[in-house]
Amino acid sequence: MVKTEAVALVALGAGACWAAGGSQPSFAVGQGRAALAQRHVQPQGAVSASEASASSSPATSAVASVAVLAAVTAGAGRRFSAKKTQRGAFSTAKSDEIFNEAKGLMPGGVSSPVRAFKSVGGNPVVFDRVKGAYAWDVDGNKYIDYVGTWGPAIIGHADDTVLEALNKQMQKGTSFGAPCALENELAKMVIDAVPSVEMVRFCNSGTEACMGMIRLVRAYTKRDRVIKFEGCYHGHADAFLVQAGSGVATLGLPDSPGVPKGATAGTLCATYNDLASVEELLKENEVAAIILEPVVGNSGFIAPTKEFLQGLRDLSTKHGCLLVFDEVMTGFRISYGGAQEYFGVTPDITTMGKVIGGGLPVGAYGGRKDIMEMVAPAGPMYQAGTLSGNPLAMTAGIETLKRLKQPGSYEHLEKVTSRLIDGILEAGKAAGHDVCGGHISGMFGLFFCKGPVTAFHEATASDTKKFGRWHRMMLERGVYLAPSQYEAGFTGLCHTEEDVDYTLKMAKEVFALL
Repeated sequence: MVKTEAVALVALGAGACWAAGGSQPSFAVGQGRAALAQRHVQPQGAVSASEASASSSPATSAVASVAVLAAVTAGAGRRFSAKKTQRGAFSTAKSDEIFNEAKGLMPGGVSSPVRAFKSVGGNPVVFDRVKGAYAWDVDGNKYIDYVGTWGPAIIGHADDTVLEALNKQMQKGTSFGAPCALENELAKMVIDAVPSVEMVRFCNSGTEACMGMIRLVRAYTKRDRVIKFEGCYHGHADAFLVQAGSGVATLGLPDSPGVPKGATAGTLCATYNDLASVEELLKENEVAAIILEPVVGNSGFIAPTKEFLQGLRDLSTKHGCLLVFDEVMTGFRISYGGAQEYFGVTPDITTMGKVIGGGLPVGAYGGRKDIMEMVAPAGPMYQAGTLSGNPLAMTAGIETLKRLKQPGSYEHLEKVTSRLIDGILEAGKAAGHDVCGGHISGMFGLFFCKGPVTAFHEATASDTKKFGRWHRMMLERGVYLAPSQYEAGFTGLCHTEEDVDYTLKMAKEVFALL
């Protein structure tokens, strides 16, 4: 970007992102709004060389830069408004080409199923790069990103502070397979933040954390059965891939070919937000643990009642089983201490991931010291990992948590997310659609049904075909949402009021066309 363009962008206060070391948003060069006004979609040829190589701030297209400069020249201080591009400007030809090739190389063309857009129709867009609150695909289309790599990008994609720290660490090595001081540093941050955690074990994913956790609760209690909830996801380990149906107290059946019945025989399923369904199971079975997402994000966004969580705490104590919060999604997202801090209910064990790796692969499980000392080599319960405590993941996690701990972080998430979801619901209802949803801090979701949705069986009333059309039409307008009715969305510290304004404007337009 030439100097005059940079000055123009600064003059407009283009694109806010939270500054390191400050509690208030500060404006950064290069996050222009002009691209928003142009539906966030630009032909690839409109992407400048400086944009493609930008590392200190989100990229801005050359077209947007020139338009902003012209706006400033015409009158400093006036709000810039550009005409929207023609609808035909949105093209995914290169994404289609890459995805079609991928289908012959990887099952379904992806490395994780939801990425294939099966539940919303059409081909997925293939990302080329990300920065701040934005993503660009291989065709040059720009999006406001409300997926954030499924949660980890809470301080913004490719954060400069994180990248700088990672670069320094890479000079020392990318993997040790031996203890490193960074593990101690991140462990202390997690222990200080999360009420239930007195000791922690790092691993490489949320699934791996939950695999270690279920083995641990069984080893500690000397009981085999666990209770999970219909619609709650705890990774793809055999014991958790259970189809609960809408019944209350049924033994689980395998939910995937390749999972033997014996692997799920000890998994009992209850209904979320229904204490009676849990108590009935506890009366009839010796249970090692009650395991749940304290805020559901894998059935869409479903919030618990405080009474439900406290009731689970009381039932666990009464029946001598452990209470486990799977905070892979909610940890350090809905508050610095997770859902357990937010609701004031402390489990015995917590699983974590996503945010604590700052965008790199990570997982962790932790809890009371007497329980965690069952884990090898302190105790007999075996779990290991070659890349566990990887120095790069530890570094990214440390820098991410430092940023989140700054004053005002969660207030910003709450403000942005409430405006976003409240505005979307208002626009949908005004256009005559049945919609419902909600949020907590930087996590949100909506359903295409009257609602309210308090459990998975109620979420299945959603009009998934309408959601698919909604998703595609928002995508065409430069808004990237989770490609499934049954996935939560996420905001981050780099999402601005202007991002929300643009999103709501497009939502109103799409609802009128659905």
